[in-house]
Amino acid sequence: MTMLLTIAVIVLVFVVIFQIAKASEYVSLLKGEEASRQQNNKINGFLMVAFLVLGLIGVWYCNEVLFDKTLLAQESASVEGERVDSMLWLTLAVTGVVFIGTQIVLFWFAYKYQEDKNRKVYFFSHSNTLEAIWTIIPAIALTVLVVIGLRNWFLFTGEPPKSAMVVEITGKQFGWIFRYPGKDGAFGKKYYKNIDPASNTLGLLWDDKLGQDDLVTEQTMYVVKGKPVKLIIGSRDVIHDVGLTHFRLKMDAVPGIPTTIWFTPKFTTAEMKEKTGNPNFQYEISCDQMCGNGHYSMKGVVEVVSQEDYDLWIAKQSPYYFAAFPEKDPAAKSSAAGDSSKTAKPAESKTVAKM
Repeated sequence: MTMLLTIAVIVLVFVVIFQIAKASEYVSLLKGEEASRQQNNKINGFLMVAFLVLGLIGVWYCNEVLFDKTLLAQESASVEGERVDSMLWLTLAVTGVVFIGTQIVLFWFAYKYQEDKNRKVYFFSHSNTLEAIWTIIPAIALTVLVVIGLRNWFLFTGEPPKSAMVVEITGKQFGWIFRYPGKDGAFGKKYYKNIDPASNTLGLLWDDKLGQDDLVTEQTMYVVKGKPVKLIIGSRDVIHDVGLTHFRLKMDAVPGIPTTIWFTPKFTTAEMKEKTGNPNFQYEISCDQMCGNGHYSMKGVVEVVSQEDYDLWIAKQSPYYFAAFPEKDPAAKSSAAGDSSKTAKPAESKTVAKM
């Protein structure tokens, strides 16, 4: 019903505009072209001022209604993301002032300098002063913004603190694979020709001992609150993009070309649920690069936890190597040995009874 009403209103507006245009043509014929043009100029000048006022009110109203639905209403969930927020607010301030100022001047000039028989037109072909003003001032402003952006970029993509944890993110159609180094603190080698969607999703080289204790998970990445985390980003097929909107960061995932970025989480997932009042809140990893017909479903989750909870989670994980070679898993061997000893005890007791 609402849709039909909206369509009806739109159609009615077009009909009214069409009828006004036709009436204007008839008035032109009756009054003469010259008088009609002068009257239209006055009407257009008034409409320019009205459109300016209504437009500025509309911008203010939309900001009041929709601001809380944007991420700007929430502070950055990472320490480094605060720099992005400050840079964004500075950019919005500069461009906002310029936008509002130029629009006011534009529409006011259209009203003030409408056709007037008593006004003589002043014409000049060139002004060095004006050329310098609208060239030098924007150049300085843009240079400042670019320098701030480059400094932040070099920070995010540079080397993190030595205490940082490291997580490898690999994009695929259509999901995310995460790899954590084992107790040796190093990743094993991998080769794309070894990729097997069933048993070796990353193409790890099983004979590389550095990779035999690596941990591999999918869709959910665990990181620690207050601890820097370096992401080594890649792709298994096409170009993806790791979008970390709550942390104010993003980075392309390119096949064969690892990229890096790092950040320090400020709040655990549980704390953000309380801050936002949303019990279902999740830190999202989105793919910000169109990557195929399943692009819409490529959502990952970042679970920010305390160091204690992270240690408990890590302790429950088993190296990916044992998923491919379960017979080499010490836990499986000890479990099998325990089961065999339990089944052997009744037989032993029967022998003693016979004796």
